[in-house]
Amino acid sequence: MEEESLDETIGSRVTSEEKATLSTYIGVGLAVVLILGALYFFFFARTKVKEVSGFDPNRPIQSDAALRARLSAEAYHVVRENGTETAFKNKLWNKFEPGIYVDVVTGEPLFSSADKFDSGTGRPCFTKPISLDALIEQPDNTNRTEVHAKRSNAHLGHVFQDNTTPTGKRYAINSAALKFIPTAEMEHEGYSAYTSAVTPVTQK
Repeated sequence: MEEESLDETIGSRVTSEEKATLSTYIGVGLAVVLILGALYFFFFARTKVKEVSGFDPNRPIQSDAALRARLSAEAYHVVRENGTETAFKNKLWNKFEPGIYVDVVTGEPLFSSADKFDSGTGRPCFTKPISLDALIEQPDNTNRTEVHAKRSNAHLGHVFQDNTTPTGKRYAINSAALKFIPTAEMEHEGYSAYTSAVTPVTQK
């Protein structure tokens, strides 16, 4: 009887120790999983931010389905369906803060506040783009010259002859096709290389 009791005590003691060890392993394992998960999501989030910040010419163009989900209905209508927004009722026509205007599809810098002027037409107008190589100009079905971003093929607006500007041209662009990056945010957004294209604008 004493031997049986001793055996039961030893068995019980071993079982308790095993349970404690198992619990420790489980606790450590869960902690490791949680830490790895936190690290993964941290670096994944940073990667996603990096993917959408600034302009990367090697970044693939999003599909139309992805653009429709990301952009506003008006922006999608403008850039993919050649839409035109209402004059004087758009977000950028009277903005003259220093900065750059980038393609809403790719983030490519297209226009600078240094070349923006009040044309009286109720649309963002520029005397020239940052780089002519970034644009495609072609006649549309109304005999006007349509402007597209070369890389994304986003419809931007139209270019007109305008003898009042230094270049003799007026690029009338839809606000919905552009994202404005103020000078103060350009470095944070990944556009520090383009700060030289921006000069203070005093015209209101």
